[in-house]
Amino acid sequence: MTAPTTAAPARGRTHPGWWQEAVIYQVYPRSFADADGDGCGDLAGIRSRLGYLRDLGVDALWISPFYTSPQADGGYDVADYRAVDPVYGSVADADGLIADAHALGLRVVVDVVPNHCSDQHPWFHQALREGPGSPLRERFHFRPGRGADGTAPPNDWISLFGGPAWTRTTDPDGTPGEWYLHLFAPQQPDLNWDSPAVQDEFRSILRFWLDLGVDGFRVDVAHGLVKAPGLPDLGHREQLALLAEKRVPYFDQDGVHEIYRSWRTVLEEYPGQRIAVAEAWTDTLDRTARYVRPGELHQAFNFKFLNASWDADQLRELVALSLDAMRAVDAPTTWTLSNHDVVRHATRYADGDPARGVRRARAAALLMLALPGSAYLYQGEELGLPEVTDLPDEVRQDPSFLRPDGGNGLRDGCRVPLPWSGTEAPYGFGPVPGGPAWLPQPAAWAALSVEAQAGDPRSVLELYRSALSVRRSHPALGAGRAVEWLDLGPGVLAFRRDSAEGALICTVNTSGRPVPVDGSALGVLLLCSAEPPSAVAAGAAGGGAGFLLPADSTAWWQAP
Repeated sequence: MTAPTTAAPARGRTHPGWWQEAVIYQVYPRSFADADGDGCGDLAGIRSRLGYLRDLGVDALWISPFYTSPQADGGYDVADYRAVDPVYGSVADADGLIADAHALGLRVVVDVVPNHCSDQHPWFHQALREGPGSPLRERFHFRPGRGADGTAPPNDWISLFGGPAWTRTTDPDGTPGEWYLHLFAPQQPDLNWDSPAVQDEFRSILRFWLDLGVDGFRVDVAHGLVKAPGLPDLGHREQLALLAEKRVPYFDQDGVHEIYRSWRTVLEEYPGQRIAVAEAWTDTLDRTARYVRPGELHQAFNFKFLNASWDADQLRELVALSLDAMRAVDAPTTWTLSNHDVVRHATRYADGDPARGVRRARAAALLMLALPGSAYLYQGEELGLPEVTDLPDEVRQDPSFLRPDGGNGLRDGCRVPLPWSGTEAPYGFGPVPGGPAWLPQPAAWAALSVEAQAGDPRSVLELYRSALSVRRSHPALGAGRAVEWLDLGPGVLAFRRDSAEGALICTVNTSGRPVPVDGSALGVLLLCSAEPPSAVAAGAAGGGAGFLLPADSTAWWQAP
């Protein structure tokens, strides 16, 4: 097994900081590709499909957790941060995957989960075994209960997955003991980042994977590591939310930034521009920008954009606010439409009409890829996959669904294994026709497979391939900090992006009906998410050559 210390070579244009314009593809390993036929995706499966990602036109892949885990929360409950869970393969498989990706010009970003670990982690096991007073307990949030007999939780926090955010332990002598904090499932005890041992351990974990050659990290729950001193009551018993409308004692505390400044020092010890991106749910974009100030992390996900409605005015406002917030700290903006935790955007945008959802998803993809900065794609969005909303209860595995007082298990619906080929499940996800898949795939997905869409110019897959090709070659796309807004009337979002070598105009019609525009200033059509805009009578759109922008569509124009 080799241990490369340099990152992937750059693909396409080069800029200071490859991440400033990168298109990064999220791989949820359990659902991407299954090489051994057990029904679960694995690292060998990812490795076998790297050519697909290269040909799609992305710059990097981000792989969700593949570490040793009891899988109480899809791998986000880590028992060993330096080992690969046998269901996914081995460290040697990870090493080979990274080497193969680099040979293809792809960079590799991996998840790191620092807010919590698994209750099967050796530290937590030992803390329980040794009982109150154990030094290991200082690495978690153990507290005595309230009341004379300690039967009430230490505070009023509620888990994001439902129920109390505290679980009571049993002491070694069999008597009821202290409580421990878990903002997520009870199998995911929160780590105490006031502990120097926790801080040292994660710097060591970063170096382990950097030594193996990874190009960076996606930081899970990056806003949650530090809790307010004393763990004060919230003041109500409502379920916690990742995206709080105001700052709360368990999220976005200022102390997290000292942690990330120390991580940045570790990243800069390595050549090849290694990066970190924050999953930081904050109440404002200005708070998000604090995570990417000079000397901290490189990127932060833009969840305000992900949650935006299909409305030109709201989208314009959020794009402008996002660019302003990141420009203030000299950081690139990121854009994403879906991930492994949210309903797929083809369904979110549908408003009850699946065909409308696909039209809007195609248009949103071109909007996202035209904006300045970096874009994150979630596996399967390039196929136009919808959310699977009719999974039987008995197959669901989202811990929020499994808890009696939890949620609706919505995350399973976006994690159904990908369809690659063939006319019957598992559609090439595994090596055996008719073989298993850990979640059942809809029959309609035969028409959405990579094989079914490849070469069809009207398919979502070919739209993504074309868009990524144009993005890579057009000098006005990719990195940047600003756009020039254009006024094309109600329901239309339009902007221009300029470079020394050329300019591009992006028009987005969110109105749900064709909209006439004056085409004299738009230029030559490069790409459209729907049927190409049709010409209308001269002067019909206010003077020059006119066009009808199709409903729920985005078009790219080579500007004059």
